[in-house]
Amino acid sequence: MCLEVMATEKSREKKNAVMNPENLTPTVKHGEGSVMGWGAMVATGAGNLVFIDDNMNKFGYLKILQSSLHPSVQKLGLGSNFVFQQDNDPKHTAKIVKEWLLYRTPKQLHSPPQSPDLNPIEYLWKEVDRRVR
Repeated sequence: MCLEVMATEKSREKKNAVMNPENLTPTVKHGEGSVMGWGAMVATGAGNLVFIDDNMNKFGYLKILQSSLHPSVQKLGLGSNFVFQQDNDPKHTAKIVKEWLLYRTPKQLHSPPQSPDLNPIEYLWKEVDRRVR
């Protein structure tokens, strides 16, 4: 929580009056905060949800894929019948991630660079956000 002090119009009229307590209006601002997560979904349900504590990079993303992609696929009962989709975030297109996916996901849906965000999971994240709020 941050306490912000806003100067009133009256304080701007007189030189050096800005910090005079009678010319200040205290306000309280709350940070909205944020939570970063990785998730998997299909039409019939959602897979595992992984919360991300630190800044994400290609190594952290790869670790999430290694630990959570196939358990999510199993949870959803997909076997090898799924198409893996992700956007063009640099972490997703890093060579180390692309190589790992090449040998572990039978089918991938590749989006062209600079394409609009057509990833359906964005709708799920919006709904999660709405319900949490």
